[in-house]
Amino acid sequence: MVTVRAPDPRLEHPVDAGSPTATEQTRARYPDEDGLVERDGVRVHWERYGDRGQPIVFVPSWSIVTSRVWKAQIAYFARSHRVVTFDARGNGRSDRPTSAAAYDEAEMALDLLAVMDAARVDRAILVSLSLGAHRSLLATGAAPERVAGLVFLGPSVPLGHPVPGRDIDFDAELGTDEGWARYNRHSWRHDYPGFLEFFFGRSFTESHSTKQIEDAVGWGLETDPETLILTDEAPGIDRATALAIAADIRCPTLVIQGDEDAISGPSRGFALTEAIPGAELVVISGGGHIPNARHPVLVNLAIERFSRSIAGDIR
Repeated sequence: MVTVRAPDPRLEHPVDAGSPTATEQTRARYPDEDGLVERDGVRVHWERYGDRGQPIVFVPSWSIVTSRVWKAQIAYFARSHRVVTFDARGNGRSDRPTSAAAYDEAEMALDLLAVMDAARVDRAILVSLSLGAHRSLLATGAAPERVAGLVFLGPSVPLGHPVPGRDIDFDAELGTDEGWARYNRHSWRHDYPGFLEFFFGRSFTESHSTKQIEDAVGWGLETDPETLILTDEAPGIDRATALAIAADIRCPTLVIQGDEDAISGPSRGFALTEAIPGAELVVISGGGHIPNARHPVLVNLAIERFSRSIAGDIR
């Protein structure tokens, strides 16, 4: 295990500044190619940056954010890698299906493999954040030959222990919007912006995170509470499945975990590291749930070092 300390936030500088739409800022780098993958009538929007070196696919997280959550990684890695990102169904430029079954984690994993096909990537390093760990695990279990390496950031897997206070009844009328009571379908419906501010306020436990919180709330507003409710109702992977897939992983694996993660909790990242043979753990001291946005230099250097350690010519 390696522990790194987050630098003084006053010394950090953004790598990328958003996207060129009406609600986003100008990007540091625009995609070299983009397109839509359609599966069973659902279209998923993807983008490719750069065209050399080891391919890296930045896997979508929960549909509460778009692929711009990786904006601090894209310009950096596109200089020496083929970088692929895509919006999970439910947000961004991807479709918003109206059934919970369409957001099944198995469907998300198939989207991942279909995007790799469209971007002409046979084998790649998969980098995931939070709920994206489910998609990476399932894709690896289904097609291990296509995965050169795995990087998990703050993985929200059904291992370890949940954050205290998160055991809230999602369906009940709670009559309050205090704390984690906001993680509730009724609260989302009557004050969705309030939920986004609460959730992302806890995603970034670090001080001086106003810009990152504002960005994330903006991405959350690109979807709606009814879509997000469907994603919460959708089937995910259970503990037994996660452990079984993890035990069979044979590719190099890196877990990057903030020790002040207030969304998934540090124990989930620690447990996933233990479950995957030979996995490496990097702990960000003082890091929250979305370290790629809040500590991009630390995260980018860790991923770059990891990618260079993977032998072989990967196209």
